[in-house]
Amino acid sequence: MQRAAFILRMREGMNSLSRVLKAIEKYQGAVLHLETRPNKRDNGQLDALIKMQMSRLNLLQLIKNLRQSGTLEHVTLLGEDNISAKNPWFPRHASELDNCNHLMTKYEPDLDMNHPGFSDKEYRSRRKDIAEIAFKYKYGDAIPYIEYTETENKTWTAVYNTVKELVPKHACAEYRCVFKQLEEAGIFQALRVPQLEEMSSFMKKATGFTLRPAAGLLTARDFLASLAFRIFQSTQYVRHTKTPFHTPEPDCIHEILGHMPLLADPSFAQFSQEIGLASLGASDQEIEKLSTIYWFTVEFGLCKEAGETKAYGAGLLSAYGELLHALSEKPEHRPFDPASTALQAYQDQEYQPVYFVAESIEDMKDKFRRWVCQMSRPFEVRFNPHTGRVEVLDSVEKLDSLIHQLSTEILHLTNAINKMKACPV
Repeated sequence: MQRAAFILRMREGMNSLSRVLKAIEKYQGAVLHLETRPNKRDNGQLDALIKMQMSRLNLLQLIKNLRQSGTLEHVTLLGEDNISAKNPWFPRHASELDNCNHLMTKYEPDLDMNHPGFSDKEYRSRRKDIAEIAFKYKYGDAIPYIEYTETENKTWTAVYNTVKELVPKHACAEYRCVFKQLEEAGIFQALRVPQLEEMSSFMKKATGFTLRPAAGLLTARDFLASLAFRIFQSTQYVRHTKTPFHTPEPDCIHEILGHMPLLADPSFAQFSQEIGLASLGASDQEIEKLSTIYWFTVEFGLCKEAGETKAYGAGLLSAYGELLHALSEKPEHRPFDPASTALQAYQDQEYQPVYFVAESIEDMKDKFRRWVCQMSRPFEVRFNPHTGRVEVLDSVEKLDSLIHQLSTEILHLTNAINKMKACPV
C-alpha cells in the first residue's frame, strides 16, 4: 500500500470535495487525515489537505482522475518525486481504453440540483444501474444489451420523429445519406431505441468505427483518446422523460441520432480520428483547445452546401430547438478557423451565441490538419490499422518502415490508375 498527501484547490467548495472523496472511495483508498481552509488569494475557493492510503496502481489512476477533473483548480501531490505521473500517459492499444473512463460529474442527476432527474429516485436508480454495466465493461466484451422501458422508448420516439422531420431541410448531405441507410437497414425505427451493438456493427462495416459503452460524460482527454482508435464511447441511458428535447449531458439519444450517422461517413470518420490522434500526449492547454474545436465542429458545427447553411454538429441534429436557433439570424456566424475557434468560450447550459461555419467538411479537415502541425507535442503518432496500435514515430527505423508501407500503397495506386487509363469506360 502507498501513502500520499494532496493539496487540492476546489472550484466548487464542498461540492468539489464530495466528488474527490467519492473518487477516493472508488479507488478503494482510506483517508487518514483531512483538513480544509479558505484559499489565501481567493476566499471563494477552498483548499484541502488530504492524506490517504491505497494501492500504487489505484493511486496513479486517482492522480490522473483528479488532474483531469473540471471541479479542481489545482492539484499538488506532496512527495511527487516518488510517483511518476507528470509525463502524459496515453493509450497505445484499444485495450488500454479500459483506463480511460474518468467521468465529469457536474451534470450527474445525483449531484446537480438543476438536473431534470434530481428529484426522481426511480430515474436516478435506473441511471446508476446502467452506469454500473458500463463500468464493468472491458475490452473484448460484447456490448451489453439494454432492455429499454416503455417510457424510454416513448422518449426516443418523440425525439426521433422531430429529427426525421427536420433532417431533409437542415442536415448536411453526409448525414442525410447515412440516416436513410440506417432506416433501410431497420436500425432507425420510431418505436424503439436502437441497441449500441447493432449501431456498432453498422459503423464498423462503413468506416471501421466501433462503440464502447460509457457510464457518463467523460473527461476530454479520455474521450478524445478513444477516437484515435476509431472507437466512440457512448452512454446507454436515456434522458429524463420530463425534458425529451433537451438533456444537460450526453445520453444515448444524442449519441445515436447526433454522432453515429456521421461516424459512418468515411470523410467525417477520418476527421474524428485525426482529432483523437492529435490529443495523444498533448498538454492540458492543448487538450482544452482540441476539445473546444470538437465542441464547435463535431457538436455544434455548421457548413455550407449549395449556397445554404446546413448542420453537421451532433448537438444540433439531436435537438431541434438549438438547430432552429443556430440556423436563424439570432446567433453570430463566423467562418471556421481552428486558431480562433480553439479560443472561443462556449456555453453548455443554453444555446450558443456563436457558431462556426465551414466551407465544407473537407475544407474543415484541411484547416484542422494545418493547425495541428503547430502543436507543441515533440513527436508524431500514427494509427496502424493492421495491429490496432498507435505508433510513436520517434526513430529512423520507424520512419523507414512507414515509408516502405506508403511506397507499397503508392505502387497499388499507380497500377490502378494505369489500368483505368488502359480500359476507359
